[in-house]
Parts: sequence; C-alpha cells; structure tokens
Amino acid sequence: MARAQSRYVCQSCGASVLRWEGQCRSCGEWNTLVETVIREEPRRPSAAALAGAAAVPVALSHPDTAAEARRPVGIGELDRVLGGGLVAGSVVLIGGEPGIGKSTLLLQVAAGVANGTGGAPGGDVLYATGEESTSQVRLRAARLGLTSGPVGDAIRVVAETEVGRIVELARGERPALLLVDSVQTVASDELDGPPGSVGQVRESTLRLMEVAKAEGMPVVLVGHVTKDGTLAGPKTLEHLVDVVLSIEGDRTGGLRLLRAAKNRYGSTEEVGVFEMGERGLDEVADPARAFLAEHESPAPGSVVAPVLEGSRPLLVEVQALVAPTAAPSPRRTASGVDPNRLALLVAVLGRRAGIGLSGHDVYANLAGGLTVTEPGLDLPLALALASSLRDRPLVPGTVAIGEVGLLGELRSVGGLDRRLREAARLGFTRAIVPRAHGRETAPVPGVEAVVAGSLSDAIREALGDTGRRPPS
Repeated sequence: MARAQSRYVCQSCGASVLRWEGQCRSCGEWNTLVETVIREEPRRPSAAALAGAAAVPVALSHPDTAAEARRPVGIGELDRVLGGGLVAGSVVLIGGEPGIGKSTLLLQVAAGVANGTGGAPGGDVLYATGEESTSQVRLRAARLGLTSGPVGDAIRVVAETEVGRIVELARGERPALLLVDSVQTVASDELDGPPGSVGQVRESTLRLMEVAKAEGMPVVLVGHVTKDGTLAGPKTLEHLVDVVLSIEGDRTGGLRLLRAAKNRYGSTEEVGVFEMGERGLDEVADPARAFLAEHESPAPGSVVAPVLEGSRPLLVEVQALVAPTAAPSPRRTASGVDPNRLALLVAVLGRRAGIGLSGHDVYANLAGGLTVTEPGLDLPLALALASSLRDRPLVPGTVAIGEVGLLGELRSVGGLDRRLREAARLGFTRAIVPRAHGRETAPVPGVEAVVAGSLSDAIREALGDTGRRPPS
C-alpha cells in the first residue's frame, strides 16, 4: 500500500504545498489552503486502452461516424442549446441556483432518452443521486408523470455517493445515459478528503469521464453554484467536461433560460427558453414574445429592442426609471444589463445629447429576467432613459437597435434584417436603426426603417419631436 502523505491543498485552484501558508502562491487567494491526505496511486490507463484499442494517428479527412452521431433528448430547446442532442461519450455539466429546476430537467432528459426520439431508439437510463433518496426522486417523477409505463421501467434510480460503485453499475448495466446528481456529493474511497473538496470533485469527474469515453455513453452531471453564480469547485471541473450548461432565471418567476458556457460540439450562443409549470419545464412556444411586458398604452421609459441570442431573434423590453435626488452620489442600478455600460450611456447622454442625469437616480431593467450583453442594446437603453426623464413615451409601434459610441454616433449591428423581420411578425411597424456606413439599409416589409446618424437624432425620432428626418 502506498504511504499516505499530508499536503496543504488550495481549495480555489488545487495547488499543493508542504507547509501551511496564509496566501496561495498560485492563485493569490487567502486562507484557502486545507490539509489533505494524498495517496500516490499507480498510473491509470488511458481512455483508448480502456476501450481496448491502441491510440493511432488518424487523418483529418477520415470520416468519424461515431463522433457525428447524436441522440436527441426529445426537448427541442435543450437540443438546440446542445447543438442537436447528446454526443456519445460526452460529459455534460448543468449548473444553476438551488430550486431553479436542475433535477427536474434531469428527469425530463431521462424520460426523453427512455422514450427514444428523433430516430434514436429508447434505452435504459441510470440515475445516481447523492442528495436525495430513491423515494424522493420517485415523488418528483410522479409529479411529472414518469412513474408508470415503459418510461418508469427504463429509468433506474440508485442512491449512491461512492464514485467507484457508480462506475461499476454503469459498466455492468451499460445504460444509454448516466445521470449524476450532483458531482459535489460524490466521493472516492481512495481519497480522504470530504465530498465537494477539490480533490474529490476532480477525481470523481475523471472517473466518470473515463467510463463515458470507454463505454461511449453520455454522462450528465449536476453542479452546485456559489453565491456569485459561478460553478462551485475547482476550475478544472469546467475544463474536464465537454459541455457546460447553466439555468438562469428568477425562482419566483416562471421563465427559465438555458445557456451553454462551453460546448465542444456546437455553438455557445444559443439559448433555450422554458417555463416552469406543474408538469416540469415546458418549452415556450413563442420565445420572441415571452419577454415583452403587456401595456394598455405606451409607457414612458419603455423601449422594445430586437436582440439576437445565437441564431434566434428575441424582442425584449428595456425599462428605465429616472428620479430626481438630492444625494451627492446618485444611484445607478442595473438588472439584466451591464452596469458599466449604463454609466457610459449616462455620460454620453449628458455630454452629446443634452440629457443631463447627474442629479437623478437611474434604474434600468430588462423585463422577464433576461440578461443581454450585446452592444446593440445601447440605443434602446439610451432612449428609455431619455423617455423616462422627459416623461414622454415613444411613438407607438416603435423598436430600436444600435450601438452608441463615445462621440454620440450610432453604429450598425449584425443581423439587422432578421431582427426587423421578427419585429414585423409581432406587429411593430417602425424601427429606429443606425445609418448604414456606405450602403443602403435593406428594406423589410411591414416595418418603416428610420435611420439616425447620432444619438440626438434618434431621440428626436423616438419621442416624435418635429425636425428633419434623415433619409432612409
């Protein structure tokens, strides 16, 4: 038996030293070194050796049908974010706030694989849970209607926290899908660290990744998140897995957004839109309309912006509130938009457009809990601030899109025709867009494109002020 040695392991980056130090030398974090017993283990064989094949060079022109095969899970929004379905041998990590719907989505994925969709035959699913008992998982499955019929027989649940036992069950049963809820509760008996520590999370993920590559089965892991919303555990956890998905949204609301922070087999710009209901997460039929608030009449401080999330155009409502204040430092509060971008737009409005906000509190929000980081949201946010300050709503049926520069100029954004076509489909008839540099703005049937070269021109057009309109 290998002799055990004690090391002080950083819980932030995983670096180890012989003696305790207040600050980690690798990442610079303070008070993160924890004494851990490390046992040197024999070198583990590679994934190719476990699969019974020798590693040989392969030409890029050689077709790989195994890598191209995907298994759809039967949930259209999830398949969109994954890039078409689960890839054989891939490891997927799903993170999110407590109570956001991670375990519910996991059961729905298990039901989709057990049913078989998209031409893929149904298969057995092994569900390993370390946070709940089998009876608790069965109660949730009963609420989703998954306990009876072929689906109930195909999904096998085991309450196990030892990763070696989970790997043995997966190799013995060879399911079509392995689910682990969650990776922070799984531990290896070969290490003395507690579950959730850097060593245990890394070792457990490595063991599960090896069985995924060797057996060609997809593995889906659930991960906890920290207070700031990032995935808990070492950063190597995100480097090891193939796909990292995050579920966003307000737990008090019904909408849930599924994004891909990492995807080795597809795009990371797609977003899936769900709504939490009594039977689990339901796909939203018209995501472009889901983030629009209902108003009986146009309201000051409200601007509709067509944005692009991957290949999908969405219409979101930008809301702003400007209130006078006597405080020496006015508040700048943003929800769903970048606070630094909001401060920049406040400065540009005051210097280039004559909209002084230095003596006002400014609040900005995106309806529906959506978070947008693209620069095309600059113009709608600036127009919402001007509309709230002057207490005048925009011309009815108007949308706006464009990037604002420090000189007050407007810059065009990509995919403008797709954005305007979606706005026309939802009944909007007028769009304020930046002036195209050296080219004509492509007309879109049903939408009048009002071009503006500067932020001042856009404010006049949005609020219906009289003046010369730039040619379209």
